[in-house]
Amino acid sequence: MADSTTQDQGIATRLLNMERGELPLAVFSAIFFFFVLCGYFFLRPVREAMGVARGMDELRWLFVVTSIVSLLAVLAFGGVVARMNRRRFIPVAFLFVIGCLFVFSGLIIQDVRAGGGLIGTDAETALARGVGYTFFVWLTVINLFTTSLFWAFMVDIFDVDQGKRMFAFIGIGGTLGALAGAEATSIISGMTESSYLPAGLMLLACACYGIAIATVLWLDRMALRSRASRLEALPKGRRDIAAPDGSTRIGGTFWEGAKAVVASPYLLGVGLWVVFMAISNTMIYFTQANIIQQATDTFSQRVESFANFDFLAQFATLLTQIFITTRIIKKLGVGWTLAILPLVTVAGFAVLAVWPVYGVILIFQAVHRATRYAISRPSRETLFSVVTPSEKYKAKPVVDVFLYRAGDATGAGIDATFAALGMTLALVAASTVPLAGIWIALSIGMGRAQARRVGE
Repeated sequence: MADSTTQDQGIATRLLNMERGELPLAVFSAIFFFFVLCGYFFLRPVREAMGVARGMDELRWLFVVTSIVSLLAVLAFGGVVARMNRRRFIPVAFLFVIGCLFVFSGLIIQDVRAGGGLIGTDAETALARGVGYTFFVWLTVINLFTTSLFWAFMVDIFDVDQGKRMFAFIGIGGTLGALAGAEATSIISGMTESSYLPAGLMLLACACYGIAIATVLWLDRMALRSRASRLEALPKGRRDIAAPDGSTRIGGTFWEGAKAVVASPYLLGVGLWVVFMAISNTMIYFTQANIIQQATDTFSQRVESFANFDFLAQFATLLTQIFITTRIIKKLGVGWTLAILPLVTVAGFAVLAVWPVYGVILIFQAVHRATRYAISRPSRETLFSVVTPSEKYKAKPVVDVFLYRAGDATGAGIDATFAALGMTLALVAASTVPLAGIWIALSIGMGRAQARRVGE
């Protein structure tokens, strides 16, 4: 029986382009990511419905507020990271998320029992509006923290070569979790118009994050055992290349992450790439949100519509991850793989300018998000595999959270300017061409910079 199991594992590792002993780590990493994204996609449609409830103008201001809160959050998080090791602060971070969700759901239940209604409804109360706006900003910031922490943990326990081979497989686990969360949310919201719907979805997300905590604790033990095995196999003079064991404090100061980004041309380049990505994503998001707001009447309908958009996007992501991602990164390298997203952005806006209809924006956002998550994300995360542990857990959130949300705010400002000028989609599409040209050049440059660091 043992020989049969070993043989099956050997076949699996060959098919997945993994070395012996890597498959269990990859599987548990994928399970961890599954529950992280499943929990988020129970919450995402609720956030979007709350965001568009009072119109596009207030939604744009929420993006600005979110970017400011993001800066404060990453500085506070830098202080927490400086005093803990990864074995403590990753579970603590998810416990914090669960605690906040209990508070939000409790406030919603209390307001509904008192006769109030959700934000955007006729029975909306001041409490409902406050909870809606606060939840939108909170989740928009926290989501990037949870995914940033996940990928920081991944580049901490896997080296550059492992990341190129395994991140696409691990990403599939997250995509399956997003599909499960989006489909379940769509089904649940389609079955009820209850004002308790957001609270119920929040509690389901709490269950997912609780399982994620248990998974990451087990995964960390597996990573320690794997590290010990790799150390034994390495010559004594090369044992410093093994992944760190995560038992030591990161140390430093709370502002060290922001300082590192400003001082490092490499990290600044990564940050600028993220800003370009966020701007393109936000412009597509506002187009999508405007369509859904006009096509729906109730909060539950909006939740269902956003969940359906999410499901289609994640399904496209899954197909891309299975059939395309690993092959593209191998053949093109990191830089040219990163350049695919700006090309998709220009092409999508060009098609949308000719056919500005619901079906086109549905397909465009699905293809754009599939490219972003399935192709660009694994490549972008390998850029962080050649930085120090302090930069992974301090500078990375500055890039992934603050600069991402600053890009969102910039995109919201651009969208408002285009709307005020009455620009057609054809002009909007034309304006993306020079932006994409700079973005493509930056992608290629970052790929070369990462290759130089690997050589060093």
